[in-house]
Amino acid sequence: MRILAPLFFLMTMPVWASSFDRPIPQAQSATAEFWFALGSLGLIAALYLVHRLVSRR
Repeated sequence: MRILAPLFFLMTMPVWASSFDRPIPQAQSATAEFWFALGSLGLIAALYLVHRLVSRR
């Protein structure tokens, strides 16, 4: 294990680390915006139905 210790030290040096590249956001398409709007309306409708169900009890 003593023989491998310098090897592990060399492998963990910051020189080997690559720099972080920030991801570039992609533009949304009209289709994606449509499905997001449809999903949002569905969620609002489901929350309203749960509200009515709970408020009756």
